[in-house]
Amino acid sequence: MASNQTLWQELSAAASADPFLVVASLIFLLAIIHTFLTPVFNRMAHRLAEAHAEKVRQGRAPVGPDGKSADFRASLFHFLGEIEAVFGIWAFVLFYTFVFWPGKGWAFATAYMETADYALATKLAAGQAGQGVRILASPKYLEPLFVFVIMAIASSRPIFSTASGLLNAIARRLGGTPLMRWAVVLTVAPLLGSLITEPAAMTIAALMLSAQFHELKPSGRLRYATLGLLFVNVSIGGTLTHFAAPPVVMVAGVWGWTTPHMFLHFGLKALLSILLSTLAYGLLFRREFADLARRADPPLRPESEARVPAWVVGFHLVCMAWTVLMLVGHHGALLMAGLLVFLAFTVATPQWQSPIQLRGPLLVAFFLASLVLHGGLQSWWISPILTRLGELELFAGATVLTAFNDNAAITYLAAQVPALSDGSEAARAMQFAVLAGAVTGGGLTVIANAPNPAGLSILSRHFGDGVSPVRLFLWALGPTLIASACFLLLPR
Repeated sequence: MASNQTLWQELSAAASADPFLVVASLIFLLAIIHTFLTPVFNRMAHRLAEAHAEKVRQGRAPVGPDGKSADFRASLFHFLGEIEAVFGIWAFVLFYTFVFWPGKGWAFATAYMETADYALATKLAAGQAGQGVRILASPKYLEPLFVFVIMAIASSRPIFSTASGLLNAIARRLGGTPLMRWAVVLTVAPLLGSLITEPAAMTIAALMLSAQFHELKPSGRLRYATLGLLFVNVSIGGTLTHFAAPPVVMVAGVWGWTTPHMFLHFGLKALLSILLSTLAYGLLFRREFADLARRADPPLRPESEARVPAWVVGFHLVCMAWTVLMLVGHHGALLMAGLLVFLAFTVATPQWQSPIQLRGPLLVAFFLASLVLHGGLQSWWISPILTRLGELELFAGATVLTAFNDNAAITYLAAQVPALSDGSEAARAMQFAVLAGAVTGGGLTVIANAPNPAGLSILSRHFGDGVSPVRLFLWALGPTLIASACFLLLPR
């Protein structure tokens, strides 16, 4: 599958042909390093904010007419510590690097930012493509738009109360202890990702964990173990069908995969992995869960809000289904039109709604759109690596590369490799390896899977000065290894 050139020769040729690609990858590397420094920036922001508050109390700092006052440096470090903003910050660096790079300039920079397509931007800047191809919402930005809309709908009261009621009912059947509630959320909710999409499943699971689990004040070790387990389980939990998980959608049509194929070859292994990983962490923290059970009063609190009528829930589900269909059909404008209809419906039914929170979905969409911009310039080194790996190596390579890029980007690049689509037995084995590796590595970092930022935006307030990427990686490693064993060792 590889060319006659060595990997180094091919990478050197690509770098010589367009040195800017190397610079773009270095900017991407700096953005990744920045994500590891977000806890440091958050601690600095916290210290500066406390010092400024003390100055305000002593009358040594100016206060605005509304009584508010802030240290600009604290606000700046808080912004630098906002993990959803990291890749956006470096996207601005990328933009101005385009502007001042010889042979690129303003026309190329704006074309690339609008399309996230390097080849198309080159043609647009050179006047070789009609301006009609410049559209407000590039197809490559469809996934961020989708995540924004589905998060907003999934976090609404009718959807959340229905899903939480279902999961709590299952937990009550199993005893209703904090351990059972935790286990049900981390097993059933990720599997819902194969039906209502992974971002929706992540949103529901994170909201339930925030409201029912983190309020019991678990230890830092258990908080990180839960976050890592959630990310891994959601990443592999979307493989039961062919239409809900972004990395699966990228290849299902090209490789002719259907839901029965996904369920038999991936879904059963994912289900076993989710059960084993959740059981392993449940046993590891059994003593702490016993302590949490003594502190929980009552173990399961009944819903105090009025029951949402079935027709209201039904309309919200229709809006979710519409959003998924528009994603599959690549209709960005109609997807956003569906959001407007949904928002209008919530205004018309206020007695059964909670305020729609758009800040979190907007930050996550911004994060993913920025990742699309950076990821679109990485194929020059990712694709040559993928084409040179054997089946086992490809699985490991996809798992590792996913940690540094969205797993949908990895499978998208694999779908462009002709040797993986020739219908041979070897090609089918490679197809399995690349998708299994991509979803297996989807929990190792925040950027490894599109729904991860959604979960982080909901749960980050429970982690003090911010989530440590190193601790997240270490606690996600165990479930990742279990998933690897299930995908590699069980018969296909």
